[in-house]
Amino acid sequence: MMNKYEMIIHWSEEDQLFIAEVPELPGCMADGHSYQEAVSNAETIINEWIETAKNLGRTIPKPKGKLMYA
Repeated sequence: MMNKYEMIIHWSEEDQLFIAEVPELPGCMADGHSYQEAVSNAETIINEWIETAKNLGRTIPKPKGKLMYA
């Protein structure tokens, strides 16, 4: 499944890991020792987040693409 949710990826000095956050899916984030690993892990977590939401009968936000920040 191809995910179209925006990911924000940053380096965490505290954790010494890349962090990938998915703002459109509350609480959805992953980490990795490399940028690529963080993205790959986030793709897995996005699928798990969606599957869990379906199982619980919750609404799944539609991907909006690039978010606008002030």
